Amino acid sequence: MARPTAPGTRRATSSPLPALAFLAFGVTAAVFYIAVDTPLVNALAFAVAGIGGTVAVVAGPRWHGAQPRFAWRLLAIACVLFLTGALGRPWAVEQDGWPALAADAATVPGYLFMLLGLAGLLRTRGRLPSHAVIDGLIVFIGAALCSVLLLAVPAGSIADRPALVSALAALYPIFDVILVLVLVSLAFTTAARRPSYLLLVASMGSLLIGDVLYAIIGVSGQLTGSRLLDLPFLLGFLLIGAAALHPSVVELGRAARLPVQAWSWQRLLLIGPALAVPFLLTIFVSGRSMADRVVLGVGGAAMVVLMMLRAVSAVQGYAAAQRRYEHRATHDPLTGLPNRLMLAAEVRRLLTVRPPQPTWIWVFFLDLDGFKLVNDSWGHHAGDQLIAEVAGRLRAALPTAATVARVGGDEFVVVHLGSRSEAIALADQIIDCVNEPLQIRQVEAVITASVGIAGTQLGPLPDGGGPPVTADALLRDADTAMYQAKADGRGRWVMFDASMHERVRERVDIEQALRAALNQDDLRLAYQPIVDLESGSLIGAEALLRWNHPERGAVSPAVFIPIAEDTGLIAPIGRWVLDHSLRQLSQWRADGTVSADFWMSVNVSPRQLRDAGLARALDDALARYDVPAAAVVLEITESVMIDPTSVIGQVLSELRQRGIRIVVDDFGTGFSALGYLRSHPVTGVKVDRAFVAGLGTSAKDEEIVRAVVAMSSALHLTVVAEGVETPLQQGVLAVLGVVFGQGELWGEPVEPAVFVQRWAMGRQVPAESAQVRGGNS
Repeated sequence: MARPTAPGTRRATSSPLPALAFLAFGVTAAVFYIAVDTPLVNALAFAVAGIGGTVAVVAGPRWHGAQPRFAWRLLAIACVLFLTGALGRPWAVEQDGWPALAADAATVPGYLFMLLGLAGLLRTRGRLPSHAVIDGLIVFIGAALCSVLLLAVPAGSIADRPALVSALAALYPIFDVILVLVLVSLAFTTAARRPSYLLLVASMGSLLIGDVLYAIIGVSGQLTGSRLLDLPFLLGFLLIGAAALHPSVVELGRAARLPVQAWSWQRLLLIGPALAVPFLLTIFVSGRSMADRVVLGVGGAAMVVLMMLRAVSAVQGYAAAQRRYEHRATHDPLTGLPNRLMLAAEVRRLLTVRPPQPTWIWVFFLDLDGFKLVNDSWGHHAGDQLIAEVAGRLRAALPTAATVARVGGDEFVVVHLGSRSEAIALADQIIDCVNEPLQIRQVEAVITASVGIAGTQLGPLPDGGGPPVTADALLRDADTAMYQAKADGRGRWVMFDASMHERVRERVDIEQALRAALNQDDLRLAYQPIVDLESGSLIGAEALLRWNHPERGAVSPAVFIPIAEDTGLIAPIGRWVLDHSLRQLSQWRADGTVSADFWMSVNVSPRQLRDAGLARALDDALARYDVPAAAVVLEITESVMIDPTSVIGQVLSELRQRGIRIVVDDFGTGFSALGYLRSHPVTGVKVDRAFVAGLGTSAKDEEIVRAVVAMSSALHLTVVAEGVETPLQQGVLAVLGVVFGQGELWGEPVEPAVFVQRWAMGRQVPAESAQVRGGNS
């Protein structure tokens, strides 16, 4: 996958070869530097390494799009200054007066730019965690004590040279201590230890080693020594150049913090020696001045304080983590509202309240109508956006004293104390605030809520014990009332009464019986013919699901299909319908009941279309029953076409590529839009029966059908009219240009055997007689 780059930068390769090539080039220069003891060759090798490293620091981050850019620019300036100081030092040490400080005039600013550059990389981590700051300060104090007492103070105390020279000699160890602090902070806040990070740390470590070597000879008053003392600086240029050229350089500018850690062995390798420094240094400063012993004592005391702060920080971090854990255990992560666990505890607490005046506790259980449609059409991200929006509306609109909780995917519960009239007013307020339009992916959607209400009176304890109502009972009753609100038409509230338990029990019984019918293959398919309006010949059939319960008798699809959708049964039922309808089609094709051009039309739900394996499952069924893909028509609802980037759009494209036809069912009743038809692989539409019913009597319905036909013709879509019941409707549809029809005029959905009797291949049943027979089936 291509790496994104910042505006104005080139797209980099992810290969580490440039970094490896640069290292090989640098190693060659280092070998010449070591092997050939000639000032000119040494200077050329050092200059090549320094210039190469500087160019790499400039070009590498720009090539890879690494951020922050200013940090790498500061490091490049530092490289230039360091190179200038290193090349000019042999000349400067031979001069007297101010010229002798020329090399330091370049090197000292180099340290400042380098520290600023590293601080820029550290800044991307955001606010440093306390444990990283404290651990860094512990190492810093240990390094500072060693540097000041063993290197800086002796170097600055040499009296037989200019005071400024001694001051500068003492200053370099201080720079190194600050460098240690920055490097440790970078290490303690970096989780991704990629090659660029390791190379950068190695580069700074080489610089640190070189400075320490110079500081050691500086204690005796020397300003320069063997040429090999400059080898760490040469390696530093090579390592920082390789770090800038490696693709992982982009990781250095990204926040990748480590969590609060225990005393891991990696940290102990840094912190342990630092803690031992005050005790070891007592040996070296025992004979020194009181000032040295005071510095050592203050440093040791500071370490003790920092260790105490580290312990306090660890305890505070643990307590904060515990609070976060408890909050996650009792609150919904998406909305921040209390979850079911906390809600039940709050209801139980309120049930124990004994107010001086009788009052009621009310539980409002609300479920969002059409939420599954949003999830299936726009995807789960849009569903989460909707849930968060509703949660914010409820919290803002309802009284502060009310408890608002999220207890399920699209289920919320509100708990409030008040009178019955206040409860009714609050229910209206809940419905009104949810019903306000909201924007989802640049589309205005209206979501309604069905609300169930249950309550019980609080007051002085009656003689003989407490109230019989429990928190679980209140929540259950409110849930029951909510389902009744959905059954009554949705977008409304219903107050619980005892008779609702029977209706809920019936719903549960239907669900259990439906599961059993699916497992025992007790479902049936009925087939309704689709005919050519002009000739009356059979051209297809729609497979419709039927269920005959052994005790209830025929259960209407209007009853069991919504239950199947709510419980998730619709997916396995949909697979059953596809399998059995294709098997029936295969049988009819084999025995000559239907022609080769006959198609089978099957309804598929949005849930099925969100299954990325649907196309492969259909491939298996088509191969198993030897049915061509062109003989299968899948009917979808308009709602699934809203988001062409969703999984549904991908599945539809895969189905169409296989030759399966896709028809929009009930066209004109949902999200009808020309843009949706153009952006999806749709092959036809079915005009809803609501528009067909008025043909011959309603001019408005005729114009609607005429517009659908014109639009479909422009897009090369087939048109099927549903619900055709009279010859008059048939005649008007034919005049309007509709080619195919379906309805009771040619017969109701019937069992396969009856379908064969009426519609064997080549047989054409007159519409009038078909209407009579259809009425008797």
